[in-house]
Amino acid sequence: MALKLLSPLRVGKVDAANRVFMAPCTRLRADLDQTPTPIMAEYYAQRAGAGIIITEGVNPSPLGRGEHNQPAMYTDAHEVGWAPVTDAVHRAGGRIFAQLMHVGRITFPELLPGAANPVAPSAVRPDPGFRGYSIRCPRHDRPFPTPDALDSAGVAREIDHFVEATTRAIRAGFDGVEIHAAGGYLPMQFLSSATNLRTDSYGGSIENRSRFLMEVIEGAGERVGAERIAVKLSPGFYFNDVHDDDSTALYSYVCQRLSGIGLAFVEVSDYRGRHSEDGIDPIGLVRRNYDGVVVANGGFDQDSAEELLQSGAADAVSFGGSFIANPDLPKRFETGAPLNAPVRSTYYTSPTGHFEVGYTDYPALSATP
Repeated sequence: MALKLLSPLRVGKVDAANRVFMAPCTRLRADLDQTPTPIMAEYYAQRAGAGIIITEGVNPSPLGRGEHNQPAMYTDAHEVGWAPVTDAVHRAGGRIFAQLMHVGRITFPELLPGAANPVAPSAVRPDPGFRGYSIRCPRHDRPFPTPDALDSAGVAREIDHFVEATTRAIRAGFDGVEIHAAGGYLPMQFLSSATNLRTDSYGGSIENRSRFLMEVIEGAGERVGAERIAVKLSPGFYFNDVHDDDSTALYSYVCQRLSGIGLAFVEVSDYRGRHSEDGIDPIGLVRRNYDGVVVANGGFDQDSAEELLQSGAADAVSFGGSFIANPDLPKRFETGAPLNAPVRSTYYTSPTGHFEVGYTDYPALSATP
């Protein structure tokens, strides 16, 4: 039986050569001013065999930064810095989407302009004692401050930053963008009842709490076309102390709203059941309520991914650690070659201080004895 993982897939206006997508993976190899570095072009080009590469989280706003060396897309320098990355991927035959990630309250003043306080839908501080699933990369050993609640002008400003970052991304050569509405970051903070206590049109009902995300998508789609826009969701997971009173109702509504827009895809994380606090089936929920391409993410290997695709539960699968350690992952799946093991200690930094260690030095098959 032919592997469905290796079959082509039409995604918006992009023809993906296979259904082995590269998941967004924070790597922190940009300059301190958030401009991409030359080695990032090498890294992503090495992985151009993916059906679609989804980049690490790219900060769309001066107030959206969560880490040192996180790349961004809100200045001319950022836009220019990304062009060699997309060019390198395209020259290698690949397709690449930029994931736009605004961390909202999950940051510290020293990472923001003028040591500004973090912003969020409401002034709700992440629980210092939270022991659920956190995706801080790397994890911080101190509590986050209480964020400032965005006023109406601030909400409009951050939506505009997403839209402008989308425009810049397409100008920089990206095939599309993915709006990161998972991970406990700003769009998810608006979606979730525990972090959105607003009483205006962006808070209260599920419809109102979804408004921020929908206005980002609609604004971005008006600029570049909905077929260039993707969304990442994580129903039922408590990321960074962000959760909802009724995840099934919330995400059913969101996915129904996303249906019919003509998006490129929805990526949904399920983490193979390891962290599903709400006890729901995230992939099944999205598949039932969304009428487009579904990309599953979270702890899959080749066999479990192939089984999922053959069942019809998803159309593609995104791989994180496997793609970090195996730049030619689809070829390894095709040939049955063994996989390199990822070195987690180099995910976000290199012990030697050299960006290439644990980044561009994983061997491809041609370099493997």
